[in-house]
Amino acid sequence: MNILLYIAIMIFGAFLGNRKLIPKPLMKKIDTIQFLCLLLLLFIMGVSIGLDEEVIQSFGTIGVQGIIFAVASILFSILGVRLIASKVLVKGGEDQ
Repeated sequence: MNILLYIAIMIFGAFLGNRKLIPKPLMKKIDTIQFLCLLLLLFIMGVSIGLDEEVIQSFGTIGVQGIIFAVASILFSILGVRLIASKVLVKGGEDQ
């Protein structure tokens, strides 16, 4: 798919959220919906990887590099979020 489609969908969602056009009952369930969609995406990615024989055969080669890359990505993501959150959020979790 085209990356412009992804960007357009994200902008449309931000527009709907900003204008409060999403019903309140649905807004209360957004976290759960987002979590379930993430789990579904991870499952589908796992199935896709499992079906690719070349990837399965290359696990020995790319396994260590993949683990290092994944751990580094997670750590730097956490550090980045904490750094930005400490600058943006004040005590009590409210925006400045």
